[in-house]
Amino acid sequence: MKLIPEMIPQTSFFVNVRSMVSSAQWDILRKGCYKNAQYKCEICGGIGKKHPVECHEVWQYDNDTAIQKLVRLIALCPACHEVVHIGLAGVRGRTQQAISHMIKVNGITKQQAEQLIDQSWQLWQQRNTIEWVLDITILEANK
Repeated sequence: MKLIPEMIPQTSFFVNVRSMVSSAQWDILRKGCYKNAQYKCEICGGIGKKHPVECHEVWQYDNDTAIQKLVRLIALCPACHEVVHIGLAGVRGRTQQAISHMIKVNGITKQQAEQLIDQSWQLWQQRNTIEWVLDITILEANK
């Protein structure tokens, strides 16, 4: 699958790269991400209407050490970014739009999309039981 929900554990809500670096540093990181992707979505190749792409943090989770490690920043169009954050899409009343986009990008059925979402919710619930420590050492290379 190219595009799957990657919900952030509740214990990590509002703790992200943007909140851990200065506004100026965040602008450098996100704009570099956009430029590296040639201002196109790294998943579907599309662009958004308001702005072409948004910067998304890709995390790796180690349950044994409780470390949530930043592995890269990727450029996503707003529609793909909404799928990745399907829980937030739901809060905004945009779940169906996100599901439609996931179906289109992955070439899957609605039932398969709903199964992916269910699996993501189950993983999210498991990860919510852990108090994660964020590792953003990868950003040292971008200084």
